Amino acid sequence: MTSDLQNLQAEMGAILETSSLGSVIPMSFKNDPEAIEATQKSVAIYDRSHWGLLKISGEDRLRFLHNQSTNSIQILKPGQGCDTVFVTSTARTLDLATVLITEDTILVLISPNRHQQLIQWLDRYIFPMDQIQLQDISSDYAIFNILGPNSSNLLNQLGVQDLQQQPYGCHQILEIAGSSLLVAVGSGLSTEGYTLIIPTSIAASVWKILTEKGAVPLGEIVWQHLRIRQGRPVPDAELTEDYNPLEAGLWQTLSFDKGCYIGQETIARLNTYKGVKQLLWGLRLSGSVSPETPIYIDEAKAGKLTSYTNLDGEHFGLGYIRKKAGGLGSKVKVGDIEAEVVNVPFLNHPPV
Repeated sequence: MTSDLQNLQAEMGAILETSSLGSVIPMSFKNDPEAIEATQKSVAIYDRSHWGLLKISGEDRLRFLHNQSTNSIQILKPGQGCDTVFVTSTARTLDLATVLITEDTILVLISPNRHQQLIQWLDRYIFPMDQIQLQDISSDYAIFNILGPNSSNLLNQLGVQDLQQQPYGCHQILEIAGSSLLVAVGSGLSTEGYTLIIPTSIAASVWKILTEKGAVPLGEIVWQHLRIRQGRPVPDAELTEDYNPLEAGLWQTLSFDKGCYIGQETIARLNTYKGVKQLLWGLRLSGSVSPETPIYIDEAKAGKLTSYTNLDGEHFGLGYIRKKAGGLGSKVKVGDIEAEVVNVPFLNHPPV
């Protein structure tokens, strides 16, 4: 059964598809070039409701999440947030998540294809004496991102005026359409913007208000294109058990002085002994190529492509390349396609 939000999006031209996980996703609003331009020159809106949303409550909630992920969670106060990475005991990446601290809970926004896995994984580490409640509240809330240089102006029209200069993850409650929603700094990409967590009962009303005020609808195809162009790694592509957060360029999500957490020993050793062997880079390509294609430098295999897009007419990809083989500015071949290694704004590589 389609929701009021999906019916409204269909009326606006959305091509809706049901994912393998059962979520109905607006893939495109038949306006892909306009949506890309809106993220650069005005404001766009992306429906991220098919992602997972977890709520962690109980007296031990900060300590618990602090011990299960890479960033320093215990230092955060209500109204603050950050990105963090869930890793295995050997520091292989499971997911890049956004954490928002409220007065009495922690909200954790996770990738759609890591939803069930992370719930089960976190539940394994809740022990009988822990004051922890872990809930999946994904179906209770819609999640929207507004992206682009006019995103702050759009929020100003709704009465949000003191988030503009706040750090990533800072958030506040906004009253709109007769209910409360949470607005957080950060679009999920390197583009300026915000994340809105909205009760499903008012999701359609909020979508209508934001689009009527000029936000251009943006589908999943455009979001995937933007995240590749900007270098945001995602599970099953750049985030797999073949790679660790340092290799994935997620330096900003790591704390090296927070003490013990799952995977901490391996990450500390990699950092201390310069053990990072490969890095994720952007690749400006001369032609079309498929993910998983090997990357070569001087006829020697140096890595592999993980993602590819050409929605804006330019061939672009992400791929891991061995540090000793080449880095920024290197000329490589992806299969038979010539390419150049370039920076992408989302990634932060460890110091050389």
